[in-house]
Amino acid sequence: MTEHEEHFAHPNYWLVWAGLAVLTLVELGVAFLPWSRALVVFTLVVLAVWKALMVALYFMHLRFEKNRMRIFAIAPLPLAVIIVIAVMTEFVW
Repeated sequence: MTEHEEHFAHPNYWLVWAGLAVLTLVELGVAFLPWSRALVVFTLVVLAVWKALMVALYFMHLRFEKNRMRIFAIAPLPLAVIIVIAVMTEFVW
């Protein structure tokens, strides 16, 4: 083991997987609610971002990385937000 390696507690992957499964079931439920189309799409996007954040933090181990690596992962997100907003305005309104 080199001096640059650090030990960290591994997350409970089964618990994270269960959380992702519950969020997927919530998404399925939201998709069939009699809400306005804009509210359903907005809710589904928020849930998808939440799931992506969980995957990035736990399965990609960003939660245990230094801030520099987190910045590299966060840097392209404004472009993703612009694209999501553009698609939502095209199909929702």
